[in-house]
Amino acid sequence: MITSVDNPRVKDVVRLRSSRARRAAGLFIAEGPREVERALAAGLVPEALYVAPELLGWEGADRLEEVSAKVMAKMAYRAEPEGVLGVFRAPVHELPKELALVLLCVGIEKPGNLGAMARSASAAGADALVIAEGVVDPFNPNAIRASTGAVFTLPVVERSLEEVRALGIPLVAAVVGAVMPAWDADLGGPVAIVIGAEDEGLDERWRDAADVRISLPVLGAGVDSLNAANAAAVLLFEAVRQRSANA
Repeated sequence: MITSVDNPRVKDVVRLRSSRARRAAGLFIAEGPREVERALAAGLVPEALYVAPELLGWEGADRLEEVSAKVMAKMAYRAEPEGVLGVFRAPVHELPKELALVLLCVGIEKPGNLGAMARSASAAGADALVIAEGVVDPFNPNAIRASTGAVFTLPVVERSLEEVRALGIPLVAAVVGAVMPAWDADLGGPVAIVIGAEDEGLDERWRDAADVRISLPVLGAGVDSLNAANAAAVLLFEAVRQRSANA
């Protein structure tokens, strides 16, 4: 059992809290039994698996390394660790050749929002989640948790505006105040739904690049728009509704 927070392996895990360190190593941390089990079920390769018997009686995999509760607290990203933590090799995805439904996130800053978008995209049967001008790492522990593990299986790729244009799929941009409501747009064919950052939305370059601009009318007082992740979910399932109606 590892009991010292100064153990070199513990320090290696702590370094992975940094996005730069995760990207350089090609690794990420999954915390908690649900996240670890879903990573394993997705076929991801664990570099190490740690369990704190004082916190959790978990026997979900081979090659478990026992650690003390103090060490688990040191390694964990969350303030109250659930008792199991895995270090995994990050999957490298490519875009499918045929794209029917894509969620394109531009400049998203909050890990929880990005994770929630991945969860909605996966639930809606999207082919991929494309990140453009990304600020947040999709393998940030908070993004993983909010995605409920969707980032393990859904193709998540980074692309520039020029690369997105080259995909040849129509871009439908969510823009506050756009004249066309979402349900009047044709989302039944191949389409990339474009969502901007929570505070500023899409800049002029992305609005100009869009084939169609749509909005979600806000009917109540006191707000002017939806949370980015909520807007993405509504638009994805409007696309699902239209496809079901056309089937």
